[in-house]
Amino acid sequence: MKPVVWLARMSSATLVASVASVASIASIASIASIASIASIAAPARAQSANGLYFQHRDWEIACDNTGTCRAAGYHAEADDRRVSVLLTRAAGPGRPVAGVMMLGEDDDRRTLPARSPRIALEMRIDGRGVGTVSVGRDELRGALSADQVRALTAALRRDTRIEWVLGARRWRLSDAGASAVLLKMDAFQGRLDTPGALVRTGARAEQSVPPPRPAPLVRAVAIPPTPPEDARRFLAAAAPWQAALATTVEADGCPLLKHDDRAHWSAVRLDRTKWLVSAPCWQAAYNTGDGYWVIDAAAPAARPVLVTTSGVDFSDGVVSSGQKGRGVGDCWSLDDWTWDGSRFVHTSSATTGLCRLMSAGGAWELPTRVSDVRPAK
Repeated sequence: MKPVVWLARMSSATLVASVASVASIASIASIASIASIASIAAPARAQSANGLYFQHRDWEIACDNTGTCRAAGYHAEADDRRVSVLLTRAAGPGRPVAGVMMLGEDDDRRTLPARSPRIALEMRIDGRGVGTVSVGRDELRGALSADQVRALTAALRRDTRIEWVLGARRWRLSDAGASAVLLKMDAFQGRLDTPGALVRTGARAEQSVPPPRPAPLVRAVAIPPTPPEDARRFLAAAAPWQAALATTVEADGCPLLKHDDRAHWSAVRLDRTKWLVSAPCWQAAYNTGDGYWVIDAAAPAARPVLVTTSGVDFSDGVVSSGQKGRGVGDCWSLDDWTWDGSRFVHTSSATTGLCRLMSAGGAWELPTRVSDVRPAK
């Protein structure tokens, strides 16, 4: 779910107290970069059901559970001219790579010609022109041609200078970390040593590349509104559940729960006997996280089922988590859990790219988990 869409559907009260940060994008990046380059080309679990996230220097990659991979590169952190490129490749033999470039929003929109809805930027690799990219003045994005993508991916395998030029202005894309990230893409998609690999090509048959996995089908069950009096009545009798909720989380996973007087709890009826209960779990510098549990009122001895301790919203049968990577909100991680009539299924998980001041809400949507969510029949 895109941050702007998620934020738009939240109430103002929820927005103020939301945006949990279980692990910031920066933290994910630092953990991922510890992995040695030698491990990148290890035999891949092609199209893992768990997806993949990996970051090295100025590049990152997210591969989802269908096998589609998205690699994003950025300007060097010291550069004032902000630029990013997204390379997307679906799983399966012979699949092409699609490319999109983006300029940073804050300064770059002000420096572009005001009268033109689109601007032609010259793309250069090591000083040689490789055509132009038409960038929309509003969205500051432009698609790369197939020839430009081929030239770019070839250049990223070596030390090179990649830039987009408009008069005296230049936006330079860092190549630091690119070869490691593209090798990771080859490995995850099972392309190593094939003609279609981006980095480690070889003579292994292209048809040996695994096909894409289908996105898991989830049937979303509609939840009727809960009468306020029903919710108050349920919560008034919820004291015995408080200790049970605490048993579902680690000791430091929901520290506010032990001190809570249930004044900030909420409850939604899911079906005849099951309820979704939320309670504050933790609070950080610019983020908070609520716990969400499913309780079966007809089975008081049953243990509550934890959905998440970093939720920030519940709407239309979906528990959502939106987590800032840092206070300015230029990088997020996003998760959804969808009610299918018996449980909340983790239906999506994504980040919005590195914290590089590209755009409010982040530059890209980089999922590691996707689902085919449809209304229940």
